[in-house]
Amino acid sequence: MNNTTRVKCLPIALNAIGLFFIFGIYPMMRWTWPSGWKWIAPYQEYQLILLAIYATLGICLLFAARNLAANIGLIWFTIWLNLVCGTIMLLMVVGDQTGKQNLIGNIPVQYLISGVLWYLLPRHKKCPS
Repeated sequence: MNNTTRVKCLPIALNAIGLFFIFGIYPMMRWTWPSGWKWIAPYQEYQLILLAIYATLGICLLFAARNLAANIGLIWFTIWLNLVCGTIMLLMVVGDQTGKQNLIGNIPVQYLISGVLWYLLPRHKKCPS
C-alpha cells in the first residue's frame, strides 16, 4: 500500500477505532461478550479505569482523524498503549487461568488495533493533513 492510500485509510480507521473505544468496549464487557472482555476479581476494579482511558482516547482519535500531521504522536501512543495493555493482559492470563477467555476476546483486538494503525501510518517522517 502506498502512502497516499494509507493517508486516505488512516482517518477511516481512526474514526472506527475511536467510536469503538467510546461506544463498543462497555457493551462488550457488560452484555455482548463479558467472558471475553470483562476481568473478574482481583482485577475487576480496574475495568472502570480502563473504560475511562479508552473512551477518552476514543474522543482524541476522532479529533486526530481530522488532522493527521498534528496527531502522529497520539496515533503512536494508541499503538503502544494497545500493545502494552494486550501484553499485560496476556501475562495475567498466563499467571491466572481465570481470564483465559480474554485470549480470544480483548487481547487479540488490542493487537489488531495496534497492527492496523501501524500498517496505515505513512512510511515517511511528515504526514500530510
